[in-house]
Amino acid sequence: MPINLDKALGIHPQALALRAHRAEVLAANMANADTPNYKAKDIDFKAVLNQARDQSSSDAAALMRTNAAHLSTGFDGSSDSVMYRVPDQSSLDGNTVDDQVEQAEFARNAIQYQASLSFLNGKIKTLMTAIRGD
Repeated sequence: MPINLDKALGIHPQALALRAHRAEVLAANMANADTPNYKAKDIDFKAVLNQARDQSSSDAAALMRTNAAHLSTGFDGSSDSVMYRVPDQSSLDGNTVDDQVEQAEFARNAIQYQASLSFLNGKIKTLMTAIRGD
């Protein structure tokens, strides 16, 4: 009986990829905190993950992956999901990066990334236990 890894792992691989992409965006914000006219960017995690889930479920009816090596149709890490953040107060040089907000969001994202990784690791351990028959 074949195992469908997409169903077995659930949404966790897509969430992990999205969290990694968000970490890159937030790191770029912190790196450009002193760049004039730089606009802070962020990702609406919930909206993008829901979009990826909806896309995966609609694509599942149209496209079937017949091999585990085929690419997933979920989140692709495109820049379409990145939006400009609305600042509380921008600086005189036009930069909208707030160091404290960026550091807090980066720390929160890092914790959520670890949580997603733990969930995914648990799913893989469960599959390994089922395969071995322990």
